[in-house]
Amino acid sequence: MPYKYLEGLTHADVAFEATGRTPEEMFESAGVAVLGTMVRDPKKIMPKISKKIEKKDGDLSKLLFDFLDELIFLKDTERMFFSEFKVEITEKEGNYLLKVEAKGENIDPKRHDIVIDAKAVTMHKFEVEKTKKGWRAQVIIDV
Repeated sequence: MPYKYLEGLTHADVAFEATGRTPEEMFESAGVAVLGTMVRDPKKIMPKISKKIEKKDGDLSKLLFDFLDELIFLKDTERMFFSEFKVEITEKEGNYLLKVEAKGENIDPKRHDIVIDAKAVTMHKFEVEKTKKGWRAQVIIDV
């Protein structure tokens, strides 16, 4: 699940590119990248607690936006970080249905090296596209 942070795309926020062979892999990569904007080492977030996330939309890019926004919402409301994602996307009657099992743990500032607080996903330069190798998303996180 590769992702990389992008330099020069934004000045005050954090930008990343997430890729995958399938839309599901791209979503998983993007989920880990969001976590990586907030903690120094995403691998230190243990998959102790499971949370179900379901979203529905006719646009795959909007579905990704809503998923990433939900991760930030859960960080703020339930004080949780998520490090593992099992993503299932189905298409029916012109709509995509997203089902995610997100695994993580409660935020512990003593154990988790928190570097920045992600506030929101932005639509600025937000992109989702099918490529020759699979799928690619470009995302900017407001910090």
